[in-house]
Formats: sequence, structure tokens, C-alpha cells
Amino acid sequence: MISESEWLTRKKRIDGRLTALGWKVVRHSQGISLGSLDKVAIEELPTASGPADYALFVSGKLLGIIEAKKVTVNPQNVLEQAKRYAEGAFNGVGNWGGLRVPFLYASNGEIIWHLDVRPAKRVSRQLKGFHSPEALQWLFNQDSTPSIDWLLHTPPERIERLRTYQRSCIIAVEKEIIAGGRDLMVAMATGTGKTFLTVAQIYRLLESKLVRKILFLVDRKALAAQAVREFNAFNTLKATSSRKSTKSTASVFNAKISETIPRLIQRFCQTSISPRQS
Repeated sequence: MISESEWLTRKKRIDGRLTALGWKVVRHSQGISLGSLDKVAIEELPTASGPADYALFVSGKLLGIIEAKKVTVNPQNVLEQAKRYAEGAFNGVGNWGGLRVPFLYASNGEIIWHLDVRPAKRVSRQLKGFHSPEALQWLFNQDSTPSIDWLLHTPPERIERLRTYQRSCIIAVEKEIIAGGRDLMVAMATGTGKTFLTVAQIYRLLESKLVRKILFLVDRKALAAQAVREFNAFNTLKATSSRKSTKSTASVFNAKISETIPRLIQRFCQTSISPRQS
């Protein structure tokens, strides 16, 4: 078992993760101007509940608190301590059920748990890494209400060639996403149009602006080629009043997916996979 103090865990493991993302780690001192801090992680920020291990400031706003524990401690339940600091924060940017800081983290330097306190239904989840200052700012500014309204009031039937069961699947998936679901699986039989369904779902999520990027991952070159064909052939003819406007809609969609999918598929198709050796 690793024998390591909490201070060493912070210096050896957490500080490095933060600086690699663009955060500047600075210890709190009297007279520091918190309102002028940008992309700064303040150590030992005073709160009414005691000093927070790290306080994340972007454009002068306190957007996050990190509670650190030594590497041998599982941080999952430590978010409760981060909540106390968020409740006692003197520089909060809002109030969500008594918590004045929107994004909370608990970490032992290897495992990171995260909680967005703003939704009515709060669900913590494990992350691969901390958010960068830019990501945290984007998350704070994001208002999903117009996106959700778009999904709820734009019928999937507007998509050309969409079958009844595909429509039902899209509605079910979007209902779970709107409710905060993250780990979803769609199982369909061969020949039922899984790729086209996925393309249609991606179109709706991007067009609604609920998400910015989507990773479409396949495990065989034939599936990559099939995906390219489906994306190239996709249009929303039923949603438009003329062929001209249909082309415009499709071009917007193609522009949105061009940065996330074809490049990955091209690299995948060009990769030579060596036969597995026995």
C-alpha cells in the first residue's frame, strides 16, 4: 500500500493535473484580489466551514471547489465535505439549495468524483480528469433550456426515411438525456437501421446545440465506411418546404460533423491492423 500524506498527494498528483489543464496553483494570502483571478486554483481558500483545499476561479468567479484526500482514501464520499465548503463560500456566484459554488470535486490524485449542484436531481459521477478553465466557463454559461425546448418541439418525423420504431427510440433516448441520464444503450437487430438511427440522433443533438461534439466510434473498417455513407446521404427533406432549403440544412449538419467524425474515420481506415499473433 502506498504511504503518502495528503499534502504530498496534492503536490505530487493533483497540482500537476491542474497545471497541465491551464490552471495556475496559488496559495491563498491576505489581500489577494479574488475578483481579478482568472484560471487560478487557490489553495486553502477561507470559507465559513473552514479552508477549501482548492478553489477554482475563472474570470474572477468562484466556479469550483476541490476536496483533496491522500491517495489511499476513496474520494467518492468526500464530496459531502466539498458541499460544506460550497455552502460556506464567501465568494459564491449563485445559490443552488444553499450551495454557492456550482461545480464540486473530490480527488485522491488518481480518482476524481464530480458533482454539478445546479440540477434539481443531483447525481455525482467519476471523471477521467478535472475540467479545464475553458470547459468550466462553458459549463457555467451553458443554458440547456432552449436546446431541450428544440428537442421537445421538433418532431423526429421531420427526418426523411425515419421508421416508426426509430422515431420511438429517438424520443426515448432524448427523454433519458433530458432527465440527466448518461449511460444509455440501444440494442437493435441486424438490418433495422442502427447506423441511420444513430446519424439521425446525432443530427438532433447537434442541431439542438445540447452538445458541441460527439464521438462516433466503430470497431471495423466496414462499419466506418457505412457510417460515412449514411452521414453523406443524410438530409431532413420533411423539415423543409423546398429542395433548396433541404440542401442548406444538410450542409449545416455536414459542417457540424466534419470536425468530429470523418477525420476519426479516415484515420481509422488508414490504420493497418496487424493480425493477432497466436
